[in-house]
Amino acid sequence: MEPADMMAAVTASLKERTGRSLEEWVEEVHRAGLDPLDQKAVRSWLREVHGVPQNSQWAIADAAARSAGWVRPDPDAYTDALYAGPKAHLRPVHDAIIALAEGLGEDTRHEGRGTYIPVIRRTQFVAVAPGPRDTVRVGFRFRGEVPDDERLSPARGFAQASHWLHLPADADEDDLRSLEPLLEAAYEQNG
Repeated sequence: MEPADMMAAVTASLKERTGRSLEEWVEEVHRAGLDPLDQKAVRSWLREVHGVPQNSQWAIADAAARSAGWVRPDPDAYTDALYAGPKAHLRPVHDAIIALAEGLGEDTRHEGRGTYIPVIRRTQFVAVAPGPRDTVRVGFRFRGEVPDDERLSPARGFAQASHWLHLPADADEDDLRSLEPLLEAAYEQNG
């Protein structure tokens, strides 16, 4: 299910599940005096004060922010923010990984998130972000057999990744090409 379709489904059933429509929740956020642009604070308030389920929190916070003039950044703006300042030198490695992943088929696209950039086929199959200690983190979503690669380890709370590895900032073309079998396996398992 596409993110827009999921948001539409959550919004359509909001009144039934929470007792208020999306518009009523947005009005309630404003009446409560919350900063609608602080989506994290709005989600926390919805959860802690009203017991609103998680997906509904995200839909309401997004709608409240949009009503205040917020516009969702495009994927490139998300990427620019991730690799700003001291992480800028990691951007070429990131861009090369995204290009390899998107080159696997015409049915791939990258999207933007606040903490990583996912590449999606039918579902997300890889996620890329700045990693620890001057690395680029590459998370793979393996639904079946995990390729035999000593660099892989189980991922911990990163996007939808089951496994990850970290490439150094000075990764060369051979390092990047060595990702191809891993990307292909994740691509095939998420089609």
